[in-house]
Amino acid sequence: MSQSPLVVVRRVLINPARDVYFACLYPPKGIIYFVVHPFLYPLVRARLMPAFLLSAFVLLNLFLWTYLPQVAFLALFHRAGSAWANGTFLVLGEGAAITAILFECFLVDESQVDVFDAVLVHKGYEDLVRQYRPVSEDSLNKPVRRLGKPTKSSVYGPFSFRQIIEFVVLLPLNFVPYVGVPLFLFLTGYRAGPLQHWRYFKLRGFDKKQRNAFVKRRRCQYTWYGAVYLLLQLVPALSMFFLMTAAVSSALWAADLETQRRRQGPSEGPRYTDDPEDSTV
Repeated sequence: MSQSPLVVVRRVLINPARDVYFACLYPPKGIIYFVVHPFLYPLVRARLMPAFLLSAFVLLNLFLWTYLPQVAFLALFHRAGSAWANGTFLVLGEGAAITAILFECFLVDESQVDVFDAVLVHKGYEDLVRQYRPVSEDSLNKPVRRLGKPTKSSVYGPFSFRQIIEFVVLLPLNFVPYVGVPLFLFLTGYRAGPLQHWRYFKLRGFDKKQRNAFVKRRRCQYTWYGAVYLLLQLVPALSMFFLMTAAVSSALWAADLETQRRRQGPSEGPRYTDDPEDSTV
C-alpha cells in the first residue's frame, strides 16, 4: 500500500532532521545540567585545576612555536586571510589531541564513569548501573553518595588508537579553505560520537554486532553529536571541562533512549545481530 507524499516527506526528511537537531542539543544540555546540579561538582573539582593548567601549557607552547609557521604554510593555499582562521583551528585541534592523550595520566576516564553513572541514577535508571556497581537506597537525592565501587571493569570510552590516528591523519583537512574545518569535525565526529556511548552499550549488555547495529540506525545523530562534542574540545583552556560535561550529555541521551525503549517495550535485542557493521565503533 503506497504512502502519501506527506508521510514520505515526514519519514525521510522531517523526522531525521528533528532527531539530528535534538542530538546536537545534548552537549549544551550537558553543560547546563552540570552547572545546575551541584552533586556533580565533587567528581570533577579535583580534575579541573590540573586540566586547566595542562591545557593552557600545551596551547601556549603550540601557539608560541607552531602557529606562525603553520599559518605561513597555509597561506600558500588560502586567500583573503583564511589561513589565520584555519591555522587557529589547526593548532586548537592539535592541542585538543595532545591534551586528551596526556590527561589519560590523570585517570579522567574514572571520573567520567562516575559522572555518567550518577546522572543515570539521578534519572532513575539505577537498575542499569547496578550491573557494574552497587547503588545504595539512600533516600537523599545525592546520586554520587549512592554509588559504590565498581565490581566489574568500568570504562567510559576505550582508548582508541584508531581514533587518534584518524584524528592526526584528518588534521590536514584544515589546509582546505573554508570547508576544511567543518569536514574535519564531521569526519572525526563519525567515530567520536558512538564512543561517547560506550558505557551505555556495556550497561545494556550489547555485544559487538548489537552495538554496531544500534549505532547504524542512529549514524547521523551520532555523527552530529560527535562533531559538536569535538567543536567544544577546541575551546582554549576549557576542553577538559567540556570533556567532563560530555559524560553528562551522553548520560542524558542514554536516559532518554531508555525512557523511549521502556515505553515501547523490549524492541532492541537479538534482532540487532542481523545487519552488523564490522567497524562502527
